Amino acid sequence: MSRHNSHLTFILPLVIALVGSAGSATAQSVLTDQQAYCAYLAEQAKAQSDLLRSPTALGSFTQPDTGLPQQLVGGAQLSLSNLKKAGITLEVARKNCDLYTASTGVMQLLQYAVPNIEKDALRHRLELIGHAAKSLDELTDQTEKMVDAQNMTRPMLWELKTNRIKLDADLADTQSKMAAIYVPPLNIQPLKMQVAAKQASDIEDQKSLARLERQNNWDVALTVGTHQQVNPVSQGPQPYGEVTVSYNLASRAIDKHLDRSVTSYGEWKKVQEGDVARGMEELRGVITEQIAAQENRLKSIEEENREVQSSLKLVTDAETTAALDFRNQLTATQLLLGIESGDAGYRLDRLRDFLKQNF
Repeated sequence: MSRHNSHLTFILPLVIALVGSAGSATAQSVLTDQQAYCAYLAEQAKAQSDLLRSPTALGSFTQPDTGLPQQLVGGAQLSLSNLKKAGITLEVARKNCDLYTASTGVMQLLQYAVPNIEKDALRHRLELIGHAAKSLDELTDQTEKMVDAQNMTRPMLWELKTNRIKLDADLADTQSKMAAIYVPPLNIQPLKMQVAAKQASDIEDQKSLARLERQNNWDVALTVGTHQQVNPVSQGPQPYGEVTVSYNLASRAIDKHLDRSVTSYGEWKKVQEGDVARGMEELRGVITEQIAAQENRLKSIEEENREVQSSLKLVTDAETTAALDFRNQLTATQLLLGIESGDAGYRLDRLRDFLKQNF
């Protein structure tokens, strides 16, 4: 008995420790992913912003069609529309970063919600197996003493050891299943709130893009520089300046279409296959079906357990060898059913809690 108990006492903390360290490493990788992508967006936006804010240098030879002398022109041009775009470009990058952060969080929850519940249930099952193994070892010790006293036979003892082998196999299988399930740290915020936040980020991202697009409807360009007659060369360089104003006559219609595109984008995201809104509904269906399956499983186990309890009452005061053997078999069966009952009940509670908290 002590050998089996020490085995379980060593294994369970080890499994929990390994799972905890793996989760911590994954949390760091997810955080680094989001930070790295946002840093990339920020640097791209800053580069584009610097480009838009900087005046454009101009230089050319001109030969007017009116027969005037050829001239050398040099100067710089600054666009007010580009200055406006520079600030909006940084805003677009920030909105895109927010969208990526919101998207990765909610997509992880959608992908790993069921595996997370499964892994938690397997961890709980390990605890149930440990308690059952301890009780079975105590029953085995009592039976060994009775065998030594020749009150029971060795085949009766072997039946208990066979059940112990089953528990060890169940323990190993549960540990293998846990090791095969990967679950990163998940956002504890309710799923419905994360989906709403992601959809809001979708809209804000599209609004910033539409605002950037609107800047193409107008421009005020200021150009300053000098010009020099080169053939024939005459007086020195002369300064010149020019202001050019442009406005797209269809700007009002363009703005209306951009506004409608933002609204249409939001409606599309609500029904898009593979996006979070549809994913949330699909997950709700999966959780609901699993709840029904666990309810049926628990009901069946409880019926079997009632039959065992009824039979145990018949051999409560067993004195004959056959009656003692039957009681041992019933007790061992009850321990195995307790694992299944506890497992099904725990899974059912976790699934119901998840459904209540997230939808």
